[in-house]
Amino acid sequence: MTDQVVLVNEDDMEIGLMPKLEAHQKGVLHRAFSVFILNSKGEMLLQQRAFGKYHSEGLWSNTCCSHPLPAESAHHGAVRRLSEEMGITADLQFLFTFQYRVSLENGLTENELDHVFWGISDAVPNINVSEANDFKYMKLADIKADMQQNPEAYTEWFKICFAEVAEKIKPKQ
Repeated sequence: MTDQVVLVNEDDMEIGLMPKLEAHQKGVLHRAFSVFILNSKGEMLLQQRAFGKYHSEGLWSNTCCSHPLPAESAHHGAVRRLSEEMGITADLQFLFTFQYRVSLENGLTENELDHVFWGISDAVPNINVSEANDFKYMKLADIKADMQQNPEAYTEWFKICFAEVAEKIKPKQ
């Protein structure tokens, strides 16, 4: 847990570095990314976060998410982590950026400027078990319905950005 995150202001200008855990303990705004992969049938690939993660363990979320390394673009970080976490590659397209702040378990706070990317892949995931416990494909309407019925089963950032992702990729399916 000695990874550094890139601290940013609300305009996404870099203002420093901080160890990842410390940034989440102090609730400091930092750069992040979220990746959403769909298969050719229009189903979204979800991952269940690994048990033992420092927060949000065992919850369902988007295909992968993380933080770019210092001096790494959000796009490059997204491509790298998609391969590291899920064992797949895809041509990722930028969708939008959003900022959110939520309190998590263990006194941690997510305060992120999150760059959202999406792509299409029919590759079979080869998950990194230290990052993901499981994966599944779901139709967008089924995800929406399940999040309404079982919101506690999903990560906070996924619940915040899912509707906008679904709206922006819908015409492109």
